[in-house]
Amino acid sequence: MTRGKQKIEAQRKNAEKNQKAKGSQLEARAVGLKVVCPICKVQLANHNQLVDHYSSKHPKEKPPSNSE
Repeated sequence: MTRGKQKIEAQRKNAEKNQKAKGSQLEARAVGLKVVCPICKVQLANHNQLVDHYSSKHPKEKPPSNSE
């Protein structure tokens, strides 16, 4: 019987350890978004995404130069 109790405790302990973290990822997302579109204020991760954004959302405008 003692082994059965150890098994149950081990399963409970592993379940707690493997449980996904609850909560928001807004802070982690904000760290990754470093470039902002000056026209519509959309936050993007890098300059390449900004160029793609300009070509799809602002086709008549020229994207700003890479100032990083």
